[in-house]
Amino acid sequence: MNSANHNILQIKDLKKYFPIRKGFFQRVAAWVKAVDGVDLEIEEGKTLGLVGESGCGKSTVARMILKLLEPDEGNIIFRDQDISRFSEKDMKPIRKEIQIVFQDPYGSLNPRMTVGQSIEEGLRILGIPRGEKRRGRLEKLLKTVGMSPDSADRYPHEFSGGQRQRIGIARALSVEPSLVICDEPISALDVSIQAQILNLLKDLQDQLGLSYLFISHDLNVVGYLCNKVSVMYKGNIMEYAPTEKLYEHPFHPYTQTLLAAIPEPEPGRKQAAITMREDIPISAPPPPGCALQGRCPHEAPECRDEKMPFVKVGEDHFVRCWRVGQNGVARYEP
Repeated sequence: MNSANHNILQIKDLKKYFPIRKGFFQRVAAWVKAVDGVDLEIEEGKTLGLVGESGCGKSTVARMILKLLEPDEGNIIFRDQDISRFSEKDMKPIRKEIQIVFQDPYGSLNPRMTVGQSIEEGLRILGIPRGEKRRGRLEKLLKTVGMSPDSADRYPHEFSGGQRQRIGIARALSVEPSLVICDEPISALDVSIQAQILNLLKDLQDQLGLSYLFISHDLNVVGYLCNKVSVMYKGNIMEYAPTEKLYEHPFHPYTQTLLAAIPEPEPGRKQAAITMREDIPISAPPPPGCALQGRCPHEAPECRDEKMPFVKVGEDHFVRCWRVGQNGVARYEP
């Protein structure tokens, strides 16, 4: 996956395995491959959507980018420097550049600290002195996310879920980051509030030139916000493409299944349904070959061979499926 534009973040062959221990001495019996050779690219000022069902490894990727989890293998390249083996001391200046907005806006805020105190933590790290200058910066941040400056003296429990998420976004912006990881930022909110937060994220990107990694299981949301999309399943990227191309012509059976599950707004219009077999438990170690084997309706003996390589089917469009030829023609009926 090589983009003509400059990438703010590039991930190469990222892996994270967790041990399964058994017995009295808790010896390692097997490994769960939570992330198994993931490649991602995020262009400067753009949004990459990382989609997939719960448990596929999306949040594990986010935690490795933030170095909250150490990768077992692979490279995390941020602004042309490989941070995958950085120490905690080396990561300090990088942490101001990469911030995260969490799924649970209430759980991510300290209930014993006022909103102002939570946001001021970032301002203190930036070296903004106490007094009018810090207070002015705090009020500006709150106004930027659509909150009243008076909110600074109140506690998180006094706000609604949408307001708390706005506060979480203000806290992330307090250190002036260039990359923001949005880990399911609207899934815990009412549907009526979700659109407001999405529009806020879009406006902030336009104003501040932010880059986003937007993690979600909702393809409707991803289609609205993201420039490119990576589809993830059981620790593997199955398809990667610009958003419009992915939605107009999905190649991978798993991507087609996700898109077919989106409710159709036009009554009477039906999408082509793809029937997946019932999900099977993650085995440790997983069998070689495609991660979707056992569920895919187009499974063949070739799917149980070695790990599927990416096939390029167009400009910036890659699919991990042997049935898709180099000319972009799928050798099965969708």
